[in-house]
Amino acid sequence: MQYNWFTVEKIDSQTFAISEYKHWEETHSYLLCGTERAVLIDTGLGVANIKKVVDDLTDLPVSVITTHVHWDHIGGHKYFADFAVHENEVSWISEQFPIPLQAVKENLTLKPCDFPADFNIEDYQIFKGTPARILRDGDLIDLGIRTLKVIHTPGHSPGHCCFYEQDRGRLYSGDLIYKGCLDAFYPTTDPIVFMCSVEKVSSLKIKKVLPAHHQLNISASLVDEIAKAFQSLYHQGKPRQGNGIFDFGTFQIHI
Repeated sequence: MQYNWFTVEKIDSQTFAISEYKHWEETHSYLLCGTERAVLIDTGLGVANIKKVVDDLTDLPVSVITTHVHWDHIGGHKYFADFAVHENEVSWISEQFPIPLQAVKENLTLKPCDFPADFNIEDYQIFKGTPARILRDGDLIDLGIRTLKVIHTPGHSPGHCCFYEQDRGRLYSGDLIYKGCLDAFYPTTDPIVFMCSVEKVSSLKIKKVLPAHHQLNISASLVDEIAKAFQSLYHQGKPRQGNGIFDFGTFQIHI
């Protein structure tokens, strides 16, 4: 299903990927519908109204859960009153985002993009608000007939979370696992902690990984591949910020 800005792909009859392929980051948000309510995992860039898409897909009450408080994952939070973030990043969303607005705007427009006609970069603001719920490691999110478990996976950011749906063997992996360049070079990142988080999710029974960026159709084996790559870098003494980009074929690690 194609919208002006968003592309909707059906994972199954109750699960949808809402993607922003026109932007270089190719962000994915996910709508999961239960019998009692739905959750939207992340809200993307915020350059178009993602709620209009969500409203077309479900009549259920919708809560937003956040993989992490980076601008490309919270842009559409402004359309939802009910959103949750991990306890380690509450101040980022309710007080002060750690990256200056101008740097965010430069990142947003880093590559040519056919933005929606009513989008003006000069008006763009980083979302700020008070979460309705605080997420902690091990929390369960019950949708009726399906449940998500919060897996705290810091490293890319202090409060980064993956969401694990055990019954379907699905890991909604945020920026921890995807095909592309995995970032652990920002001052607020930690490559060693990132490595430990990848090892943490590798112990789960995963049939499908649903990432926050780029290619949707990726193998669950990518988790182990990234874990092995980090271990290789660790044994070489490489996981220290400033060491550069390491290429492993289908993904890179930027430290």
